Amino acid sequence: MKLPLVLLAIFLVFAAVLAVDPHDRMDWMLENVLVVLGLVLLVLTHRRIPISRVSYLLIFVFLMIHEVGSHYTYAEVPYDAWAERWTGESISSRFGFERNHYDRLVHFTYGLLLAYPFRELFVSVAGVRGFWSYFLPLDFVMSSSMLYELVEWGAASVVGEGLGQAYLGTQGDVWDAHKDMALASLGALVALLAVALVLRITDGSPSAERRPRQG
Repeated sequence: MKLPLVLLAIFLVFAAVLAVDPHDRMDWMLENVLVVLGLVLLVLTHRRIPISRVSYLLIFVFLMIHEVGSHYTYAEVPYDAWAERWTGESISSRFGFERNHYDRLVHFTYGLLLAYPFRELFVSVAGVRGFWSYFLPLDFVMSSSMLYELVEWGAASVVGEGLGQAYLGTQGDVWDAHKDMALASLGALVALLAVALVLRITDGSPSAERRPRQG
């Protein structure tokens, strides 16, 4: 069985388990609209727009992290309770956090994990090379993060204050959207710098490309 099918099967089972009794059913539904659309798009285009196994794995990891957040709602993910159970100390007390930072993690990993698949698409589909093969994926992460914050704001305005606040997950931080976009951009920058470094080491040039290996 090909790796993408294995990853899809694992994800669907994981998502189905977390769909049972989520913290807020309506918030869970809102959080998973884009996930469903993204999976449908990947399935419909996997033959015409092939991507590598590495990209499928990165997308898989990001979606798994997201599903945990959608089950609990981002502001309620009990990572402190998990840390206390495993280590005897909560993450918040260890680092002096005053809010739940799971949403920050997801925004950072959006850039960190998806910048490479985005770059692969720009290279294989649009044929970009050199500087633009790094700048355009970074720009896409930044612009899509901004667009997502606008979608969150619009959706929260439509569904009402209670559900809207759960969906936004600002936790009283007026700069929440700005920090989320900055973290996504930072994650993408880190990922793309790592890709450039690896390509320079392995091929002698940060602009060298290989055809995505599928399956």
